[in-house]
This record gives sequence, structure tokens and C-alpha cells, in this order.
Amino acid sequence: MSSSVSEWVWLARVRKPQGRKGEVFAEILTDFPEKFAERKKLWLLPEQASSAAAPRETELVNHWLHKGGIVLHFAGVESISAAETLQGLVVAIPRSERAALAEDEVYIGDLIGCTLLDVTADPAAAIGTIEDVDRAAGPTPLLIVKGARGEVLVPFARSYLRRVDLENRRVEMALPEGLVELNG
Repeated sequence: MSSSVSEWVWLARVRKPQGRKGEVFAEILTDFPEKFAERKKLWLLPEQASSAAAPRETELVNHWLHKGGIVLHFAGVESISAAETLQGLVVAIPRSERAALAEDEVYIGDLIGCTLLDVTADPAAAIGTIEDVDRAAGPTPLLIVKGARGEVLVPFARSYLRRVDLENRRVEMALPEGLVELNG
């Protein structure tokens, strides 16, 4: 299986061994941690796309939520030293296997790399490229946009959103007057 980053959906990042029987503690990177109960076949891959290491298929034997993360136990990993070899790896699934969303929903990760356009201007004004999404900033995720003016933080609020066109890598929003200047 190919290891192109765009072909994978990251579910967790292995941080450290947990316990003495090969379990690992991982940071949760998915909005659907409950799906671990349905997934037995997962892949481990290096975080850096430039790594020559190929994705490694593995079987999830057991899992449980623990202190804001998740503990994972994979088949064949039965000791602390074996668990240590997984540190820093990403737990992923092929993009084709990710959970289905409602028609008006979008994966946050799909927004990264898209151009953000403010459609209140005529013609629409390009604000910049979405580089990341801060989901911990409050009740509404913040798009971190890199543009000509530097970094701009834009609330990913449904009331501003007009259209997400993933095929053309565009997100169209009607932004309040002064928002870009306020934090740009």
C-alpha cells in the first residue's frame, strides 16, 4: 500500500509505552474515537512523509480511553521494549475507510491546504491558505490562515460559511467587516 500522506487518515499518535504488556498510550487525532471499537485492522506509519518506512498493517487487540488519550494494544506487541519501538508512529486508516459524514459536514483535515476566500468582496478576495485548524480555542474551531498579511485566525462558523469546494481546494466564507484586519 502506498504511503502518500493524502491517502491516510490519522487516528492517533503513539506517545509512549503504557503498562507492561505491550500497550501504548496515544494522543487521539480523530473526532470519532468510538470507532476504535469497530476497527481491528489499522496501519502504523511514520509521522514524516519523507521516511522510507512503509506503512505496517497491524491488528488492534484492545483499547480504552485513558487520561485524555487512548491506550492501544496491538497483536504481537507483548512487552515494554516492543511498545517502545512504536513511539512516534501514527495510527492510521486508508482515506477510503474513514467514517461517513452528513452532506453538510467536512473533515477538518480536508480544509488544510485550501484557499480561503472572502465572498463579501466583489470579486471574492483571497485571504490565504488554510495551514491548520485550532479546535481547542473555544466552541468554534479557528482556521489558521497564512496570507499576504501574515497569519489570520478565522472562526469556522456555519454562519460565515458559504461553500466548501474540496475538489478545487477552496473555502468560501462571508467574513464580517474588519475581521481580517483585526488579527492580520
